[in-house]
Amino acid sequence: MKILVINAGSSSLKYQLIDMTDESVLAKGNCERIGDEGSFIGYKTDKVDIKKEVAMPDHKVAFMQVKDMLLDDEIGVIKELSEVTAVGHRVVQGGSIFHESCLVTPKVIEDIKSLGPLAPLHNPANALGIESSEEVFGANTPQVVVFDTAFHSTMPEKAYMYAVPYKYYEKYGIRRYGFHGTSHRFVSSAMAERMGKDIKDLKLITCHIGNGSSITAIDGVKVIDTTMGLTPLDGFMMGTRSGSLDPSVVTFIAEKENMTPAQMDNMLNKESGLLGISGVSSDDRDITAAEAEGNERAKLTHEMLYYQIAKYIGASAVATVSYLPRVSARTSLYSEKKYVSILSA
Repeated sequence: MKILVINAGSSSLKYQLIDMTDESVLAKGNCERIGDEGSFIGYKTDKVDIKKEVAMPDHKVAFMQVKDMLLDDEIGVIKELSEVTAVGHRVVQGGSIFHESCLVTPKVIEDIKSLGPLAPLHNPANALGIESSEEVFGANTPQVVVFDTAFHSTMPEKAYMYAVPYKYYEKYGIRRYGFHGTSHRFVSSAMAERMGKDIKDLKLITCHIGNGSSITAIDGVKVIDTTMGLTPLDGFMMGTRSGSLDPSVVTFIAEKENMTPAQMDNMLNKESGLLGISGVSSDDRDITAAEAEGNERAKLTHEMLYYQIAKYIGASAVATVSYLPRVSARTSLYSEKKYVSILSA
């Protein structure tokens, strides 16, 4: 049995073809800078490790590139598509609809698309990846979706609720959902295994750093808090995302620039973050090169990013302190030595 795993991100498409008889990876790679100049596909097997520049304006073209690599007469690892038993897809936002993995149906695809406003950089790409996969492999090949939000479903109400009128939670499901759940789940379990300890006995802070980034506080097998919120826009600055802002920043700019909600959403999701501050790129490799050449805004971008990551790790450490809910903020600050040591650190 061979399983193709697809992870369609905001500007990338990661893939692995796994032989489940021994869980060996037959081929893996990335399609990067999708929709941008300099896009390329990486492809690695036990015999080759190549990088090929190719124009990839969208995720559908990227998926076709993956298919061509796997079937290539010289470097491919399969002779025909029927060798792929099933395809698994990572989907970012499951909202209140999906709480666990499931088989793909037309209704599932439509529901994933309907959640697009909550993950505008990902859910449309995820849906396109699924549809492209169905187009290539046919209706008889099972497609399975795994949702990033599912791992964060253990967050307590005090962590996932926002301090806006409660009616908006009841009416629209406005709350913190959290993302990168598949990554945080794997990293936390792998850390426990490497430490030789039962994960139930550990308090961990896991970091997913990339074009999209998040940090999660985990107590045992339960998520206590995470940096991303209603959408993947929340948290610290990312490739093109602003991260957390004073809400008045949004209303102030919208009024001054006469921007519509859609225009503001586009600016915060696609024109901000590393790209917005550096003015160079959303890719950290480009920003690093610019900083090395003396670009001051590239330097500022890194200073902001590193500061915010450290700040959120500190906040996550506090979230995992189990005794905090049992004492008042004043008591914990002045009487609990452990809490004071965290603040001092």
